[in-house]
Amino acid sequence: MSRGLFITKPVAPAGHVDAGEPVEGSLEGEATLKRSLTATQLVMLGIGAVIGAGIFVLSGHAAAEHAGPAIVLSFIIAGFACALAGLCYAEFSAMLPVSGSAYSYSYATLGEFVAWFIGWNLVLEYLFAASTVAVGWSGYLNSLLTSFGVGLPTSLSAAPLNVVDGAIVYTGGLVNLPAVAIVAALSGLCYVGITQSAFINSIIVAIKVVVITLFVAFAAKYVNPDNWVPFIPENQGPGKYGIDGIVRGASVVFFAYIGFDAVSTAAGEAKNPQRDMPIGILGSLVICTIIYIIVSGVLTGLLPYHMLSTPKPVATALEAYPALGWLKLAVEIGAIAGLSSVILVMLMGQPRIFYSMAKDGLLPQLFAKVHPKFQTPYMGTIIVGVFACILAGLLPIGLLGELVSMGTLLAFATVCIGVLILRNTRPDLPRPFRVPLAVVVCPLGAAACLYLFWKPFSEHWHLMTGWTVIGLLIYAFYGYSHSKLRRAAGGKA
Repeated sequence: MSRGLFITKPVAPAGHVDAGEPVEGSLEGEATLKRSLTATQLVMLGIGAVIGAGIFVLSGHAAAEHAGPAIVLSFIIAGFACALAGLCYAEFSAMLPVSGSAYSYSYATLGEFVAWFIGWNLVLEYLFAASTVAVGWSGYLNSLLTSFGVGLPTSLSAAPLNVVDGAIVYTGGLVNLPAVAIVAALSGLCYVGITQSAFINSIIVAIKVVVITLFVAFAAKYVNPDNWVPFIPENQGPGKYGIDGIVRGASVVFFAYIGFDAVSTAAGEAKNPQRDMPIGILGSLVICTIIYIIVSGVLTGLLPYHMLSTPKPVATALEAYPALGWLKLAVEIGAIAGLSSVILVMLMGQPRIFYSMAKDGLLPQLFAKVHPKFQTPYMGTIIVGVFACILAGLLPIGLLGELVSMGTLLAFATVCIGVLILRNTRPDLPRPFRVPLAVVVCPLGAAACLYLFWKPFSEHWHLMTGWTVIGLLIYAFYGYSHSKLRRAAGGKA
């Protein structure tokens, strides 16, 4: 999931990709990737990347604040939108073997300005996602510590700010200390460099899957069907319960599917990308959606949905059943391990997006500095770590999660649109994988993502607008004049 890892020159904008030529922006000196991944391996890759923070962290908030027991329908809607965007990701990743994901794809099809806009929104996905998951990690850690009688006081384990009726209010707390600590520690690892072996990753994935399986198997018999009634609670205002709440819940739990694009980035290593990529993407999304439906169904059956708005909803539900104390302990350990790896990946990815944009001249060269010893983008890592600590320590999980989903949904919509544009501007480009029925899938994918984006935007428009304005100002006063692509077009060095 590390986007923009080694881009060293700008990707050609729309209409300037040469068929049969190496795509600008690809890794310099990159060896040909070995096509060894089967459809089954791609499905497993997707499951490992998707299962985690969404179900352990945001499922309870989405049920309590938006959809109620109908959160299962929210997962289905979000999964459908993700599947459409995933097919578009697959075509791009097979056609343009470059780092940078949606940023690079936009650069190659829609031009520099749109690429900047998407890159700026990817900051919401990675930086805010790291902070969001850190808040959830803090909740499970403190729950585990409480089990041993050494839990932290609320003033040091909860955000001092919260959102009430669209307004940010002070809660009386000081700082979410565990969230700050885990971000700082993992940022340190990113600074010095870390190689995550496939073996270690496999262990973490196995722990997550085992914990979820145990939860479903042993907690299911404690489910009280009365907690599912009414399945769709009565509408209590915009985005809260009713059909509108289900859709709003889908925009929140969209966060749960972040990471599926890890499948699309493996297109160059698939044995038969035309066949294996749609199987890998759709197969992993279907399986993960089924898992999410089952887990959220059990979760809302264990405890009334309005009691699940915590950073640790699974552990919270199990606390009501002393006989499941051992399972609560297992869930906490599994969540802590799994969420740690998610935070690490996010903190590794964001500095590399900045690195990519800086190499294109759109951000100060400070972000392109590589440590002479550790060979990591160390200045970007420090800056990202500091801001992630601030966000994780001060803001509530619900607000952070919605901002993450908003940034991701915009990026996904742009990829869907980009596929259609490149089909028209460069139909001659070789496409190892082609989106089936692109004239239907691409517009539908873009429309679905933009519709889900609109739901949280209608409430948090001031935050999203402010974020966009900041990005536009940076581009206007720095990126535009320092753009390497613009300088090259003007005959400058």
